[in-house]
Amino acid sequence: MKKDYIFSIDLGGTSTKLAIINDDGQFIHKWEIPTDISENGRMIVPNIAQSFSKEIEKLQIPKERFLGVGMGAPGPVVRDGVISRAVNLGWEQFPLKSELEKHLQLPSYVENDANCAAFGEMWLGSGKDLKNMICITLGTGVGGGIIVNGEIVSGSNGGGGEIGHMTVQPENGYRCNCGKNGCLETVASATGVVRLAMEKLSSWTENSMLKDRYDKTETITSKDVFEAKEAGDALAKEVVDQVAYYLGYAFGNIAALLNPEAIIVGGGVSKAGDTLLTPIKSYYDQFAFPPSKKDTNILLATLGNDAGVIGAAWLVKKNRTDKA
Repeated sequence: MKKDYIFSIDLGGTSTKLAIINDDGQFIHKWEIPTDISENGRMIVPNIAQSFSKEIEKLQIPKERFLGVGMGAPGPVVRDGVISRAVNLGWEQFPLKSELEKHLQLPSYVENDANCAAFGEMWLGSGKDLKNMICITLGTGVGGGIIVNGEIVSGSNGGGGEIGHMTVQPENGYRCNCGKNGCLETVASATGVVRLAMEKLSSWTENSMLKDRYDKTETITSKDVFEAKEAGDALAKEVVDQVAYYLGYAFGNIAALLNPEAIIVGGGVSKAGDTLLTPIKSYYDQFAFPPSKKDTNILLATLGNDAGVIGAAWLVKKNRTDKA
C-alpha cells in the first residue's frame, strides 16, 4: 500500500492543531482539539491518538498509508525526542517521541514549535528554496527558529534559537518570564507592545486615540496600538517606533553572526504588516554589518497559523528522505 500521508501536530497550551498532510505539503484534513494540561499533561498524547483514530476512521484512510507523525511542541527538545521542560504543560523530561510511537504505532519526529514554524516557512512559505534563514514569531511571547544549510540550529541541549531571550535592554529592562531582565520578548511580543504603550500612557498629556480607548475600556491591545499608528496617532507612533528599534537592533546582530538570506517575521503581531516592517527595516539598516546588509531580506511570513503543522510534516518528510 502506498505511504503518502503524514499526521502532523502543533501542540499549544490551550488547543492542539492536528492535520493530515500529503508528502507534497497539501492539506487533506485539519482539525483542533483542546489541550488537557491536567495531571501534568499526562493525557495530551493519549487524547491526540484517540482523536487521530476517530478522524481516519471517518475519512476511511488506513493507518498503513501514513509515513509517520511530526509534532511541534513548546520547550527545548533534547536527545531522543525528550522535552526537557514545558512549564505551561507540566512536562519535565517528558519522553514525547517514545510516547507518540507507543500510542500511535507510527514513526514519530519531534521538534520545538518555533523551529517547526521555521521549517514550514522554509518548505512552503516565504522562505521557500532558502537554506539559510531566521524565522521569528511575535505572539504572546517571541519565538525563533534558525536554519543554517537547511538544518535547524538546536544548540548543545535543545536551547538554540531562543531569539526572544536576547538581551536588548541591558539596563533597567523589564522582567521576563524566563527569569532575567531586558529580553526582546518583554518589548516586542503582543504583551510587550501593550507594556510600552501603558508606560507612555501614564505620562501622556496630548490627545490620543489610545488614551481615549483606555479611558473608555480600561484596556488596550497590540492591535489597537498598530491601528492607531496607521490612523496617525502620535502616541502609537512612538510605541511602534520603539518596538521596531528593538527588533531592528536584534535583527542587525543576528545578521552579523549568521548572514542569513532572509529574516521572516510571523506570529500575531506580524499582522500589522508594513506598519511594523517598514520601521524595522529602517533600524535594521542602521544596525546591520554594512558589507552584508543587502544579503538579508526581511519578509513577512505567509503561512500564518498553519506554519507549525506544515513544519511538523516537514520533519517526517525530511527524516524519511534522509533514511531512504
